[in-house]
Amino acid sequence: MTNELSTPGLAPPALTTPGLTTPSLARPGSAEDLGIDREFVVGLVRIPFIAVLWALAAWAAAAAVAQFGWYLTIDEVPHNLGPLAIICIGMVVAAVIDGYAFKVPNWCTLSLVVSGWYLGGLHDLGILAVPGFAADQTGGLGAALAGTAVGFVFLFPALFIGGMGQGDVKMTMGFGSWLGAYFGTALGLTILWWSFAVGVLIGGVFGLVIMAMRRQVHKNASNFREIITDLQVMVTAGPEQAAARANSRRKDWWRLPYGVPLCAGFLGYLWYILFVEN
Repeated sequence: MTNELSTPGLAPPALTTPGLTTPSLARPGSAEDLGIDREFVVGLVRIPFIAVLWALAAWAAAAAVAQFGWYLTIDEVPHNLGPLAIICIGMVVAAVIDGYAFKVPNWCTLSLVVSGWYLGGLHDLGILAVPGFAADQTGGLGAALAGTAVGFVFLFPALFIGGMGQGDVKMTMGFGSWLGAYFGTALGLTILWWSFAVGVLIGGVFGLVIMAMRRQVHKNASNFREIITDLQVMVTAGPEQAAARANSRRKDWWRLPYGVPLCAGFLGYLWYILFVEN
């Protein structure tokens, strides 16, 4: 028999209490409740494991060089460039992604940073299956951390005023991490500096070409003067004032995938010191 308070064929109405709302189905204390981006957290968790893959690739490249005798001889000393080839591949991957997406993902940049730390740590433990530039020029974890920090310092001013993306900064940090682990602190930081300087010059030429193609040389020259003023304001009035001043012009900026010229500078300078200068 059908209950006289219900209508045949229809589900009974949900019982509600005035003043109360239906409780959320999310588990109390979940990441969403705390305002944490679950996808971002999962991405960070994957980075150490992706870094292991980069380190394994460096080991495989070094083993291939040893197996086939593909050493580079400088001053009658053979050098295994296998690990260096892997970081170059990583930089090219980051630059290509930046070129079409204008953003380099963390799985690429941060995994390069961490894998450089791995290599430095292995050297500290006396494990040279992934060799450095030479037996007396191998960097440890400290050298890899120094390269990471210096790579960040180089681009921090441009990052703070919004003239450089975070991916470009982390890309440079990853390159610095590997240079420290492979070449050691002194030589690694020297190469990082000159590679960065060459990359900045290439980026400047790249920007001038784009300005000429867009026929906005005068406007962009004015923007360049404003950026110089931003840096002066950062030193004199503080970073907050500089950032506010730069952000007020953001609507007029055009985007430049700066990872591309940085990569060209890094690879170009390495080619010069390894194959041209020697």
